[in-house]
Amino acid sequence: MRRQRRERLYALFGLVVALLAGVVVALLATNLFPYHSVNDDEGVALLQAAMLLKGQMFLHPGQLADVVRPWSFVVADAPAELGGVKMYGKASPVISALFALSKASTGEFDVVLSVVAFGTTALVYGIAAQAFDRETGVLSALLLLGSPLFLVTSATFLPYAPTTLFALLFGFSYVRATRRESLSWSLLSGTAIGVAFFARPSTGVLFALPFLAHSLMSLWRARKGARFEAVLRRYLAIAVPGLAVVVLALVYNAVVTGDPFVFPYAAFAPDDGLRLGHRESLGAEQSYTPALAVETTGRLLWLFATKWTTAGLVGTLAFVVGLGVSLRRALTRRGPARRPSPLSKRGRAAAKMPEREVQLVLAAVVVSVVLGNAFFWGTLDSLQNGLVRLLGPFYYFDLLLPLSAFAAAGILTTARTLRRESRARFSPAEVRGVLLLALVVSVPVAATTEMQVLSDPFAENGQRTANLASTYEPIVETEFDDAVVFLPTPYGDWQQHPFQYLRNDPGFDGEVLYVLDEEPERDFETLGLTENRTPYRFTYRGEWTGAVDPVTPQLQQLDVLEGQRVNATSTLGVPARASNATVRIETVEGDARYDVADVNPNGTVTAEWTVGPDDARVTNLPAATANEAVRLPAGASEVDLVVTFVTQSGATVTYRQEATVEVSDERVRVVWPPETRVCRSTTECGTEGTYVGPEGDYVSGVSVETEARVVNETA
Repeated sequence: MRRQRRERLYALFGLVVALLAGVVVALLATNLFPYHSVNDDEGVALLQAAMLLKGQMFLHPGQLADVVRPWSFVVADAPAELGGVKMYGKASPVISALFALSKASTGEFDVVLSVVAFGTTALVYGIAAQAFDRETGVLSALLLLGSPLFLVTSATFLPYAPTTLFALLFGFSYVRATRRESLSWSLLSGTAIGVAFFARPSTGVLFALPFLAHSLMSLWRARKGARFEAVLRRYLAIAVPGLAVVVLALVYNAVVTGDPFVFPYAAFAPDDGLRLGHRESLGAEQSYTPALAVETTGRLLWLFATKWTTAGLVGTLAFVVGLGVSLRRALTRRGPARRPSPLSKRGRAAAKMPEREVQLVLAAVVVSVVLGNAFFWGTLDSLQNGLVRLLGPFYYFDLLLPLSAFAAAGILTTARTLRRESRARFSPAEVRGVLLLALVVSVPVAATTEMQVLSDPFAENGQRTANLASTYEPIVETEFDDAVVFLPTPYGDWQQHPFQYLRNDPGFDGEVLYVLDEEPERDFETLGLTENRTPYRFTYRGEWTGAVDPVTPQLQQLDVLEGQRVNATSTLGVPARASNATVRIETVEGDARYDVADVNPNGTVTAEWTVGPDDARVTNLPAATANEAVRLPAGASEVDLVVTFVTQSGATVTYRQEATVEVSDERVRVVWPPETRVCRSTTECGTEGTYVGPEGDYVSGVSVETEARVVNETA
């Protein structure tokens, strides 16, 4: 009875730790990652979840495909009645379905993250308790909760934590099925590993391999016994539902990619999988040699051991001790001092899959996951793109189970050994002193290292969240009503990359439609396709560094001015110490230059310019060249007003106003206001020179006022 009460108490402690994990992850998801992490794969899964909520497997963007293609979505042909094009994401529908279920049942996506964290922690407790005892299970759950990798990954909408949840459910159910000879647990186990495979095939396979080896060994041992049929029936009950889910995954592949053996992620990046040799993804190429695989694996494991596990090297040392002791006992068939009676219910169950076998399977999971991921080029890519620094070695998330279990075993083995040896050598009072001294020495060391490993990722991600918050501020504060927002493309022609927080409705019919800011012809096509929406331009001043450094954002409402001619006036502040200035009008056909007679310090220079169907010119300044105007090509193009100020030392400050124009049927259309940049020491610059209003950080004296009006000449 006393033992049963103690075990029930440990089970209660395990439940409390699991609940605490759910609460902590919920707080991190809403406070540390309110705009998601810098891994833009989160947006892929969330968009697919939104699609599932609307009963969609594909996006059908029609003629907007080029400007609304989300990150990691594959473009394929579709029937003409569906717009001729369809898109599907590389994320597994299993993960997206979890997120969709959370949204449908609670109104929020974030809730499922807390549930997954709770389930993961509870299952780590359960598996560790079956491999060792419930005391070890509770400590394993606590160690899991202290892992930065667990906390950070679980608080994001990435597939690693949910997939591992199903893998852990498989492992827990497998041990239960074996010990209890239960077909129900067998069916649950097989279903869980099938779902894990569907969610992330490599995770499902690598985690299942040690259990598969154990099942084959069990069948071999029972092959000539009376219980062979019962053992075979149990493992068939695991295999059949598992294979059924695998078949379901292949059917999904056939529907989505057209080939049952091509997963969506492989369709997105065909040469990016589990093998060595030439690897390629989105233009990045690498010869992934065995030596490079070994080096990459070593670097990631070192980072895992020192930065991303509970208490860093202290926790890793506990893992090594626990693993070593467990392997020695398992291989020499020596058990712990406290073993359940073979006559008890627990003892009879454990005899069918002894603790040492569970421990050996967990140790084999370490080998399987490490060796399997060594063949994956993505591990190297995660090092090169900096994601590991922020989110940890997430490809090794499955290692948290054996790491937590063996670390807990190592700590308890050390404590029990110290207590036993102290009792054998010292008096009770001296024993208490020895144990107190051990606590005084070990607890501060562990606490200090734990604070260190937690502080770095929290601080790094917190910095990026603060920068993302300021970046999105103009959009978050605007209530859109049938709007279309043009977004910059620092990472190329991808929606949600990097601005994954700005997601379109799956039907592209929400209150706001986000599109890419492209070349003039494409922009006018977009405006034509969204003519019933109010256009905006979202831009920023600064260089986009993945939210490492802040930028100053700007959201401008746009207007399309249309008529026989558009007259504009730009009044530009004279930068400090500027002594003269030149003005140019540029198009793809050439440029026209104009003189500025007087440049007054602390004053302004006004350029009145006009854009018509034939040409563009400045009208209030004398021409400096023979041509007073510059021709415009037919169709869409860009007209730039360029005003360069020069100081006596030769330094320059250039205002560049870029207006998107379209000429058709003797009329002109101009997108207004133009995009304005203030460039130092060059006449053309990128977003680092974007003018975002008077609150921006510019050279002293810089200011911009601009206006335009349509002129229709009468006969």
